[in-house]
Amino acid sequence: MSKQAYLGIGGNIGDTRGNIERSIELLKENSEIQVTQISSFYETEPVGYTDQDWFLNIVVEIKTSLEPFDLLKYCQYIENELKRERVIRWGPRTIDVDVLLYEGFISDDEVLTVPHPRMTERAFAMIPLYEINKNLVINDKNIKDIVEELKGEEIKKYNI
Repeated sequence: MSKQAYLGIGGNIGDTRGNIERSIELLKENSEIQVTQISSFYETEPVGYTDQDWFLNIVVEIKTSLEPFDLLKYCQYIENELKRERVIRWGPRTIDVDVLLYEGFISDDEVLTVPHPRMTERAFAMIPLYEINKNLVINDKNIKDIVEELKGEEIKKYNI
C-alpha cells in the first residue's frame, strides 16, 4: 500500500540546482516511489553554522510503498551518489535529502526522527512544504499557523 511522504532536498556546494534535479531523477528511477509534487526552489540563509554559502532548497511530495527506514536508506543512497560528505554539523553539503513527514508514521528513533526534528522552526522546510500542501497538520498544529510563527533565517523564492 502506498503512503504519502515529504522529502526536503537542498544543498550549497557545487551545482546545487543540478544536484537537486538529479536527486529528483533518482527518486523517479525507483519503481517504489512516485513523485507527485515539487515545490518552487528557495534560497535560504544557513542555520547553525553560518559561515557558508546560502542553500537552495525544495520539498518534494511522494507516494511510496517503501517503509520509512527503507525510504531513509534510499535518501542516503541519493546523497552518496551525489558525493555528500558529512564534515561539519549543519555545514556545507552537495546535497541533503531528508524525510520530513511520512503518512501514519511518527518516530523519535535516533536513526530516523519523523516528523523531522526542528523542521517546524525552519523556513527552508516549512515554506516549500506549505506551498505544496496548505492543509498539513504537524504535531497537532496547522501548517499555516507554523509558517506564520516562523522566526529566523531569511528565505526567498529562487527565480529561474
